[in-house]
Amino acid sequence: MTTTGLVHDYLLVLRGAERSFAAMADRFEDAPLYTLLYDEAGTQGRFTGRTITTSYLQRLNIRQDGFRKLLPFFPGAAERLPVSGCDVVLSSSSAFAHGVRIRPGAIHVCYCYTPLRYAWFEQERALAEVAPVLRPVLRATLARCRSWDRRVSQHVTRYVAISELSRERIAKYLERDAEVVHPPVEIDRFTAGQPEDFFLIVCELVRHKRVAVALEAARRAGVRAVVVGTGPDRERLCALYGDVARFEGRLGDTELAALYARALAVVVPNVEEFGITAVEAQAAGRPVLAADAGGARETVVSGETGVLFPPGGVDAVAEAMREVDWTRFDADRCRTHAERFSIGAFQDGIVGQLRGAGAIVADVPA
Repeated sequence: MTTTGLVHDYLLVLRGAERSFAAMADRFEDAPLYTLLYDEAGTQGRFTGRTITTSYLQRLNIRQDGFRKLLPFFPGAAERLPVSGCDVVLSSSSAFAHGVRIRPGAIHVCYCYTPLRYAWFEQERALAEVAPVLRPVLRATLARCRSWDRRVSQHVTRYVAISELSRERIAKYLERDAEVVHPPVEIDRFTAGQPEDFFLIVCELVRHKRVAVALEAARRAGVRAVVVGTGPDRERLCALYGDVARFEGRLGDTELAALYARALAVVVPNVEEFGITAVEAQAAGRPVLAADAGGARETVVSGETGVLFPPGGVDAVAEAMREVDWTRFDADRCRTHAERFSIGAFQDGIVGQLRGAGAIVADVPA
């Protein structure tokens, strides 16, 4: 019998990547799970009852607000995750999970959201977020991460990208080809509602998400915003835009679904590799205002399920907030478009990729 193991970078919260991993875990319900760090409460009990093996870093009791401090230790910890007993490894990686060491003859398929962004294409932003005295150390650490990334990527049997932008980055930075399987969205969590007068932003509050672009646009347009999420940039954003936005922190699924349904539109200001938030918005029957690049080009039908704007353009966002009739978008059309990204379609795509790599994967009842 083939033994399949599933690996994710860190299971500390329940956002898009973790939900994608959960869909993998549901398809392989007897597979052991491996991760660098695990927080049962932070992942809302989604993986309770599964066999989960963590790295030696787990003993430090680090949570979402502190895991970045362990950056120098993650590559080595990933290589020490004990997956050598698995015939097939399916990793879910935006950082280190693709670096696990498989045994000779085993198959490793990596579902890659992006190569490590701070090491490859967000380095200057990462350096700006630490004190000047620490920047030489961080710069050296990121250089080691790049070297490690390139080395371990050559031992992966097959890469699978979440979008065209992700595929391009895998080719550019890891020098590997990849096919695209779009991430899953839990469509059934959402229902349409009656839109109110606020724009909704849902993301981790880190600088690369460019939440300030959306909030500055809301200020210029004279409209209200609601922000859902936490992260190291929250304090700064609250200080700058507390008069414009209501900051909700992290919400449970039911509360968040209700907010989606009541939003005038959902704003995605950053260039996302895919952008599950945009699909969740459409599943709730609401249009999306998103940067015209990356995943939004694959998930939003401009003029039908949302509006796309030039990346980084505060004035363009403000104009769209102020001038577009956001009530004209058809909720059923948005919902139907979102159904293309269902969990079942994702699971079928992943199984197809595993079989394409030579893995023997059993069928499951429909």
